[in-house]
Amino acid sequence: MRLHELLEIPRGVTAVVGSGGKTTLIRHLAAELRQQGSVLVCTTTKMWLPEPEACYCPTLRQAAEACRPGQVVYTGPASPQGKLLPPEETGWQTLADYVLVEADGAAGRPLKAHRPWEPVIPPETERRVLVVGAAGLDRPLEEAAHCPELFARLAGCGPEDPATPERIARVVAQEALGDVILLNQADAADMKPLHRLTQLLGGCAVSSLGEMWWQRF
Repeated sequence: MRLHELLEIPRGVTAVVGSGGKTTLIRHLAAELRQQGSVLVCTTTKMWLPEPEACYCPTLRQAAEACRPGQVVYTGPASPQGKLLPPEETGWQTLADYVLVEADGAAGRPLKAHRPWEPVIPPETERRVLVVGAAGLDRPLEEAAHCPELFARLAGCGPEDPATPERIARVVAQEALGDVILLNQADAADMKPLHRLTQLLGGCAVSSLGEMWWQRF
């Protein structure tokens, strides 16, 4: 099964939130979905700029001209730090058959708890994919989580405590941010806690995007 089928990605806007592989997931989805139509990639926060060979259009006018079936277009201004920033103009939500939005940031941590203004999900969103990094399993929250104090408070523990499956599942349930959950980085986790977390999350998809495999549990 292809990844976009596993996650049931519809036409329109899909927001990818969470931590532990958002940008990689978007690139995999874009590569698949270009076979179904045109694909636009952007962010409502910031993300790494695409590879030099990718079709990057800083302005919406350029993006509109480039969007066509079989093409993946990245749009938005670039920061001096080499990050893609949110589009400065409106109308990007309808430029392509599939619009993939990185709507969250986690500073490279596999786990994240969200502050009141996060994630930045466009109102036009048809599908919300929550990515959870299995690489954070059983690591101290202060090492594994973005906003570790908030994560610990939601989990009912201290930031020095480990990210057990029960604590991760508790935070995911309280925040309720995804229509579908992708537990990524499965190759970086021990099997027993990984299996326990899949049970607690209930019907999530599991993947190792770096190793190019995924399945539903």
